[in-house]
Amino acid sequence: MKKSIDGNALVYCEGAFNTPNGKTAHGLVRFTERYNVVGVLDSRYAGKDAGEVLDRKTSGIPVFSDIHSAVKALEGSENFPKSLVIGLAPDGGRLPVEAKKTIMAALNLGWNLDSGLHDFLTNDEALMKIAREKGCRVRDVRKTPDRDKLHFFTGEIEKVSCLKLAVLGTDSAIGKRTTAWILVHAFRKAGLKAEMIGTGQTGWMQGAKYSMIMDSCINDFVSGEIEHAVVSAWKNEKPDVIVIEGQGSLMNPAYPGGFEILAAGRPDYVILQHAPKRKEYDGFPGYRLHSLPEQIHALEVISGKKVIAITVNHEDMEPEEIEPACKAITAETGIPAYDVLAFGAEPLVELLRSKI
Repeated sequence: MKKSIDGNALVYCEGAFNTPNGKTAHGLVRFTERYNVVGVLDSRYAGKDAGEVLDRKTSGIPVFSDIHSAVKALEGSENFPKSLVIGLAPDGGRLPVEAKKTIMAALNLGWNLDSGLHDFLTNDEALMKIAREKGCRVRDVRKTPDRDKLHFFTGEIEKVSCLKLAVLGTDSAIGKRTTAWILVHAFRKAGLKAEMIGTGQTGWMQGAKYSMIMDSCINDFVSGEIEHAVVSAWKNEKPDVIVIEGQGSLMNPAYPGGFEILAAGRPDYVILQHAPKRKEYDGFPGYRLHSLPEQIHALEVISGKKVIAITVNHEDMEPEEIEPACKAITAETGIPAYDVLAFGAEPLVELLRSKI
């Protein structure tokens, strides 16, 4: 069993695995240092391997139809869960009503509970009564810390002398966090010291040591919290490179994001994640996705920095379509394009090494 911060966990993702609304579960299946993920709950894929469903790569993580079948399969083994993690990431961060039954069952088993939704489980007295009786820890990852624990922007970011990269996107739910982690791991494999700055609940759940949760932070402190995370990583770890996870996208109508990262994180370069086959903003039919050249131009004007690479999300693409899509992007923009999930990040790391 692999070592983890919080032990074995079952991930709830009913009806959402392998869809944009399951991106928290996807991140945990692909990589996490916080948990040892022992199963995913989604009745649509019961009996399958979660990695095979997601990336056509065996992960050894089974998908179960419900919590009861998971308990039956795992009981008595070293993989029996200690926690239930909510792996849903729906629009608006609301908890589906039907999820409450699974949550209650987990608490009655004495399991801990982690959720990254905007519906705070710690505000549900019925759930918390069970948690208290059973001695369970319940964490709402998106719950904003008290104001006296938040940081205001100071300008100390200007002292950070290592390479800073921001992985931003042309839309929400497009793979920014996955690309950021793949880059961090590739830098480390290349013998460089790299740190990830998590800016969402899934990054924290994956064990990012330096994190803030941007979309639930009080607006006055967003810049300060980004700066504090970057400066803390630089001071404490002395890295060669810091990779900042993006949120939303600059022109997404519901999730405009990225400006605070550019303004407060002060990246040296931007890496832009893009899905060539996506034509409309995630979850908003009729809202045309701005073109890649438009988005690159906007980012470079706002930041004064270059988009140094495009990273491709191959959703709705066949494997043989990926390389031609990358070449087409480079022909259109003059910027090198890579699919790091499909082919690894080594060529991109080689490009970036020269900037350290």
